[in-house]
Amino acid sequence: MVFHRRNIGAIVADPTTDPHLAARLSLAQQARRFASQHLALPDNRSYTRYVDLRRKFAVWNVFAAPRYSVDPVLHCFPIAGCVGYRGYFSEADAKADAEQLHQQGNDVEVGGVSAYSTLGWFADPILSSMLRWDDDELDGTIFHELAHQLIYVKDDTAFNESFAMFVQDQGLREWRQSRGLPPQNDRDQAMENGFTALVLDLRERLKKLYSSGVDQPTMETGKQREISAFRVRYAQWRDSNWPGEHGYDAWVAAPINNARLVPFGLYDQWIQAFAALFKQSKDQWPEFYQRVRELSRQPKQQRDAVLTHLSGLE
Repeated sequence: MVFHRRNIGAIVADPTTDPHLAARLSLAQQARRFASQHLALPDNRSYTRYVDLRRKFAVWNVFAAPRYSVDPVLHCFPIAGCVGYRGYFSEADAKADAEQLHQQGNDVEVGGVSAYSTLGWFADPILSSMLRWDDDELDGTIFHELAHQLIYVKDDTAFNESFAMFVQDQGLREWRQSRGLPPQNDRDQAMENGFTALVLDLRERLKKLYSSGVDQPTMETGKQREISAFRVRYAQWRDSNWPGEHGYDAWVAAPINNARLVPFGLYDQWIQAFAALFKQSKDQWPEFYQRVRELSRQPKQQRDAVLTHLSGLE
């Protein structure tokens, strides 16, 4: 992939470049400059180059969880620390790993991902897989991944992803405002939040079941009963709140297991806490980052207590 990178400025200036591609990459470069100049994010070579992957996804993530636990099987790495998934550049390799984990008695899930981050160790490019998104998602992802380069805490996925997600959301608000665009429509976000809440409720119900001490046949029956009840609650929620919307139907209809539930909640657990911290920083990015760095240096238990207080969950 490294050897197929092309400078985006040269691509945009090339008269033979497809006009749609040139326009999208040009806007992405404006967002990239905005990230450094206005959001105080790293000013480096990341997202100044483009790679055509000639495939749908950049990597495939493998999630696994024991058959009767909602806690993920962790994988630990020198730089990223311990995370609840393992990524592969080959879909075949991802499926082979998933099969091995399944044979060990785990629930497994394989999902394609359009972008990834090396946390600043290399100059990450814009990938062709990222161009399937709309402009807001593409530009927001640039903000998100640069935030990871700025602050990253080993072994605390919820902290890292919530921080980067807040930077993405707030950065997009300021980016759109700078271009004279109206605020984003909150309808899609509200729907996503509602669906995530339903999935997290299912996970909590399963967690309670798995800790109940019942025998395995009873636990398996209870697991399938909870999943079936979730599908009923989903249909009621959809028809009551979002009639005519069926964007999550395929996910709900597909087989559900513990591994499929792992990613939910990781990206938004502490968003309200970071929003409060940003407000305390008088909406000033450098001061906000300094406060986040100070928080990142605290032991996890103390850090979570502060985030809980900032979220108003006490």
